[in-house]
Amino acid sequence: MPQPTQLLSVATAVPDYILRQPEVAQAASRMFGSRYASFERMSRVFETTGIRKRHSVRPIDWFVEPRGWPERTEAFLAGAVKLFIEAGTKALDNAGLKAAEVDIVVTVSSTGIATPSLEAQAMTAMGFRPDIMRVPVFGLGCGGGAAGFGIASQLAAAQPGAVVLMVVVELCTLAFRLDELTKANIVATALFGDGAAACVLRAGGKAGLAEVEGIGQHTWPETLDIMGWRVDPQGFGVIFAQAIPPFAEANMGPAVDGILGRMDLSRSDVDRFICHPGGAKVITALERSLSLEQGCLDDEREVLADYGNMSAPTVLFVLERQVKRGLPPRSALLAMGPGFSASCAVLKAAA
Repeated sequence: MPQPTQLLSVATAVPDYILRQPEVAQAASRMFGSRYASFERMSRVFETTGIRKRHSVRPIDWFVEPRGWPERTEAFLAGAVKLFIEAGTKALDNAGLKAAEVDIVVTVSSTGIATPSLEAQAMTAMGFRPDIMRVPVFGLGCGGGAAGFGIASQLAAAQPGAVVLMVVVELCTLAFRLDELTKANIVATALFGDGAAACVLRAGGKAGLAEVEGIGQHTWPETLDIMGWRVDPQGFGVIFAQAIPPFAEANMGPAVDGILGRMDLSRSDVDRFICHPGGAKVITALERSLSLEQGCLDDEREVLADYGNMSAPTVLFVLERQVKRGLPPRSALLAMGPGFSASCAVLKAAA
């Protein structure tokens, strides 16, 4: 009989520099105000995102000068490896395990390029064994926290007893573009932050925080332009070709119904949806689409206010808060990302 995958722990980490939203708005005004005619009208986004502060691997003054790939990559490697080690170590400590006991490490990141990948660069500092299986995953964007969780849980289920460490690291601030005088870039400047999260999973053994009851994904055809990266000589350029909140409100409910239906579940069987807080309007759209009481995604709003949208790790920050509070009998980890897609993992709390 297959042994269910258990979530043993979850942990988070953020860099030291704090970007307070009023300060970012003032800096953006200095950088864009005289060069972008629509900036004054667009500047309201700094107030409507629901964000108080964010964290960054570089101080705000670093972003005032033009940056190219070499500088962005140097900052990514230094910051991402540090956060990988911090989040991964915390998750292992919370699970009562050592890095030498990890059999598989899944690394999720889409905001920088690292070859060798981040887990290899952190290997000595972490203390991983030489025979560890490395699974780097790129391109999942904001959906990477939930999708990566699904990948890690499947790997754990395929090798009962194996310890799987998933680490998600995103440094979204490094994609800031001084040269991009576009609505999408202004929105990104007001929205994104840096952070990391990690989970430990294992099939078999003693019960953990929760059992992974099922996972699923849905990708909408002909939606490649909704969200993603454009690669330019200066760095990544954010793609927001369609407004995400109305798309989420119209489409997430049916997609989630399909994912849950394949597990012989329905929305009424889920006590708490743990959602990626992509933005204040996205959270409201998800509440409407999933027929939830308005305002019930309170942890999502608080995570967004304190950390901004960190892309993939953000949903795991919400999960961490739910774990500390006590998971309900059944919850569903849910995130949207490039593709355009939705990823879901259903968790059944330990008795």
